[in-house]
Amino acid sequence: MNPVLDIEIMRKRHLRRVMPIEEVVYPRPWSIGVFTAELDLVKYGERYYIVGTIDDCLVGYAGILFTPDDAHVTNIAVDPDWQRRGIATELLLELCWKARERSCQGMSLEVRASNTAARALYARFGFAPAGVRRKYYEGVEDAIIMWCHDLGSPDHVHRLRAIEDERRLAVKGTAQ
Repeated sequence: MNPVLDIEIMRKRHLRRVMPIEEVVYPRPWSIGVFTAELDLVKYGERYYIVGTIDDCLVGYAGILFTPDDAHVTNIAVDPDWQRRGIATELLLELCWKARERSCQGMSLEVRASNTAARALYARFGFAPAGVRRKYYEGVEDAIIMWCHDLGSPDHVHRLRAIEDERRLAVKGTAQ
């Protein structure tokens, strides 16, 4: 039987299981105080954070902040033991649908220049390089700024549905 990923709104009670992932995947992890402050902004509609669980195991999380017209991905993280299984794809799908629901026209993010897997994932969703933040990470590594400008278009809906269809086929294929 293939494990099922459940996605739900991140709550403060999730933070004790979020923090170990945060601390292992990021050289400069957010503190629990930063997460708490971010979650406080959810109630004002300024942020949206989710967690992904399989059975009772929290395997990943993601978030976005909203501006009047756009959304910005603040983080997407997957427990290293669960990477390369489509979890980041599912989390990003949820963020994109939420941004569309909020009538956002575009989404942006920063990604490490060296993180080719993440850059490929974002490109699949229609994000394209739009600039560089020199030495953004730890004062050493550049960040690639990526934008998806057509979030509100019918073409982007088609792209998201195609990704969902691919995921369903992949899950169905591994279950056989």
